[in-house]
Amino acid sequence: MRHYETMFILKPTLVEEEIKSKIEFYREVITKHHGVIETSLDMGMRNLAYEIKKHKRGYYYVAYFKADPSMILELERLYRINEDVLRFIVIKYESKKEVEAWHALVDRANKKPSHAKEKHEKTEHAHSHHVEEAKSAESHSE
Repeated sequence: MRHYETMFILKPTLVEEEIKSKIEFYREVITKHHGVIETSLDMGMRNLAYEIKKHKRGYYYVAYFKADPSMILELERLYRINEDVLRFIVIKYESKKEVEAWHALVDRANKKPSHAKEKHEKTEHAHSHHVEEAKSAESHSE
């Protein structure tokens, strides 16, 4: 099995249920062809760098997976025939250095939510600390 990354952009006009079903469809394509999804990033709605098919925004989704090369042709074919997919890319990681980079990306994607949560908690703690300091300063000035 080889290491791959795929990213696709869906039309912004889709409702949440449609987006979830499209994402699940492509995940199933990978797993039904004996692929293993290591991690994925649901990047959400973002502005496009340039207009694509008269759309200025799109829904981004990225998946890191291992699969046989024969499955990639089918995945790309399914991207092409789906009119809700604005753009897609499938990247193959071949050399040892590229595979190491792929593992680093997977690790970073897996750790990101917990790291963001820790950062948010630290920010909340710092904010509450500043509020307490402001209150004590007010009481001392009175």
